[in-house]
Order: sequence, then C-alpha cells, then structure tokens
Amino acid sequence: MKQFQSSRRSFLALAAMTPFAVMATTACGTSGPGGAAGGGASMWFLSGEPNQTTIQKAVDAFVSSNPDNKISVTYFQNDAFKTKIKTAIGAGQAPTIVYGWGGGTLKTYAEAEQVEDLTSWFDANPELKNKFFPSSFGAATVNGKIYALPNQYIAPIVLFYNKELFEKAGAQPPKTWDDVMSLVKTFNDMGVAPFSLGGQSRWTSMMWLQYLLDRIGGPEVFKAIFEGKPNAWMDPAVIETGAKVQELVSADGFIKGFSSITADSKADQALLFTGKAAMMLHGSWTYGAMKKDGQNFVQDGKLGFVGFPTLPGGKGDPKNGVGNPAQYMSISAKATDEEKETAKKFFKDGIMTDTVIDAYINSGSVPIVNGIEDKLASSEDKDFLNFVYDLGKNAPHFQQSWDQALSPTAAEALLNNIDQLFLKSITPQQFAENMNATLGK
Repeated sequence: MKQFQSSRRSFLALAAMTPFAVMATTACGTSGPGGAAGGGASMWFLSGEPNQTTIQKAVDAFVSSNPDNKISVTYFQNDAFKTKIKTAIGAGQAPTIVYGWGGGTLKTYAEAEQVEDLTSWFDANPELKNKFFPSSFGAATVNGKIYALPNQYIAPIVLFYNKELFEKAGAQPPKTWDDVMSLVKTFNDMGVAPFSLGGQSRWTSMMWLQYLLDRIGGPEVFKAIFEGKPNAWMDPAVIETGAKVQELVSADGFIKGFSSITADSKADQALLFTGKAAMMLHGSWTYGAMKKDGQNFVQDGKLGFVGFPTLPGGKGDPKNGVGNPAQYMSISAKATDEEKETAKKFFKDGIMTDTVIDAYINSGSVPIVNGIEDKLASSEDKDFLNFVYDLGKNAPHFQQSWDQALSPTAAEALLNNIDQLFLKSITPQQFAENMNATLGK
C-alpha cells in the first residue's frame, strides 16, 4: 500500500466547537479557568472512549518520564467544549494546550495573536513534521504559518449500515440517490427507521448537506463559499441540496424524533447497532465507539460501510470525501514560557508515540502518521481501516467540515439554518438566502 499522497486532493480549512466538563487530571488544583496544578501545563480534551483513555495514558506516560513537566487534563463533551474554549480564549483564560480542528476558528485565534506561531519550531524539528501526512498541515496553516500540531487520525464521513437488517430486507447498500429513496420505503415498510440521526447536535445533519452538495455541484461550489465570493450560497446546487434533504425528511427517511437525539449521548449509534435504524451517516470515529459499546455488533461482522451514493447528473466525483484530515493542538499565547516548553516537549515526545499509534489502530482509527501500512494490514479491523485509508488516499478532493472551515460567526449561522432546514421550518431557497447573508462575516 502506498503512502498518503497529498497531491491527490486538497483540504479546506477547519473550526470551532461548545460547556459541560468531566474532570480527569494528572494533578489537583488549577491556576485559573484554563490553568494547571502547581504551575504545570494544562490541556482541555474531549471526553468519550476510546480517545479519552488513549490521551490520558499518553499524558501519564509523558509525565512519568518527565516529572518536571506536569500536564493536567480536563475533559469536556464535544458540543460543550466548542463554546467553552472560545469563551476561555477570548477572556485570556485558555489552557496551555488548545485542542481544535484548525481552519476558520484557528484563523481567528492566530490573527488575534491568541495562539503561538509554531513555524520556526517545526523547522527546527523536521523529523516531527515529516512524521505526519503532509496533507494534515493544511488546516493547521494560516497565512503561510503553522499554528497547530496535527494529531490523532483522519476522520472521513462514512455511510454505515446494519448488515443483519439488509439481509432481512434482501437489499444491498445504496449506490445512487434512487437507491436511497427506495431503501427508505423498504425499511419503513419493515417498521425500521431507514437512517439514524442525532439531529439535536446539528453538525450531524450537516454531513448530509456536505456530501449532497459535493455530489450535485462538485467541490467548486463550497470553494466559492469558503472564499466568500458574492452570492456563492445562491448557487442552484445549494438549492437542490436543500430540496434533496427535505425530500428525505418528508419520506420519513430519518428516525422519528431525530431533532431531540444528541450525538454526544451516542444514542444515534445505539439505534444502528440495536437494529432500530438500518443506516447512519457519521464520522469514521464512531467505528471505535461502536466496537467498544455496541454489544459485539462490530466484532460479529454486522456493521457494514460504504461511500456516499451518487446523484444523477451530478458534477462531483464519486470518490470525493468529506470530514476531517486530522485533529489539532495549539499552544496558548497567554501561557508562561515554562508552560509553552512543556507543551512543545509533549508535542514532540508524548502525543503520537508508538503506543498511542497502536491504541488508535486497535480502536479502529487510521493515525495520520507515515509508514503504518503494515500495522493496518495486520489489524483485526483491517477491512475498515483500509477502507478509511483508501478513501482518504484516493479522494480527488477531501472537503473539510463546513462548521470548521467557516468563521465561527458563519458556522453558527450555518448550524442554526441546517436545523431549520431539516425541520422544514424554512425552504431550501430561504436556507440559501440566509446563508448568503453571512458571506464575509
């Protein structure tokens, strides 16, 4: 298997996230909202397994080997973290290590001089920079300078399905939009929800729009939006995308009550592995969560996965992907010199060790480091891991999540309007008009 080839695709930039914490630290006490015990460095990270245990073990191992470099970690649920971190950074109370997704939000941090410019540090540590997929640095770069360390794994959006339900229905996973609509009727007639959706979280609904817009209009449509070109949201492909979404909603394509289901609770995943829903469009990271909590659903070979369907006459390449090329960590510009040095040492020696890389692979994720082909091939999850690896490697264009690519202001308006679109309280035309008003904000 060949290494990742960044020339095969482009990555758009990333963004923000929102309060609700679970504490788990390597030391007690803090020096403020983002502070660490005893003057050590601090980090905020997302709660939830298997990633929480993986990062905590990495921090514990680092501190054990470097007793003079303390790091305390506070864990937050995904939606809660997004608002919490923006508030803390704006108030000058950020943790030393700022977790994020790069892109639009990182750009606002960098231009406000709230995070460190790491360009010269990476230049002084070429072995570290060369460890990661070259493509992963796109969302970490603002105006030609690097402001974050890529880490963790590549996370495309995948169409998962319950093989057992498909066998009962005598059906195959969808390859076209017509297949999707046909399966909606098939599963509704069986008394099974066609698609699970944690609609209350809103960004889960966004995944549908991203893939549909790409398949209908090609990547150029969102590229124009990202670049803030006049009336970019009024492209006919945007209107058609909204119409397809509402067509699916009107046909009872999603689980009843989807607007009250959250992704943080993993209730959307449970609907799939308990057989209450036949399919789910979600991030590849949910594979590991379902493997851990899915009552042997993954281990028994009942979980299927395919790429997003094509649409008749669509301009987008069926191999195009959407999702996240990596996750990112920055260093707060407000941190002390001692805290910054601890963070850099952790970035270099603790964040993506062989143990951490193996942990991500064992949990069903593809780490963003070079030279792991043999590890993927020998994993018990090799079918899924190679599917994810190939999806990223072969995608002519890999579009990053819209709420991460856009500015925080535009991203929040996007999520609000997506929610209304799925509830059919606005029309596709109104969605486009509302979003068009955010250009340049």
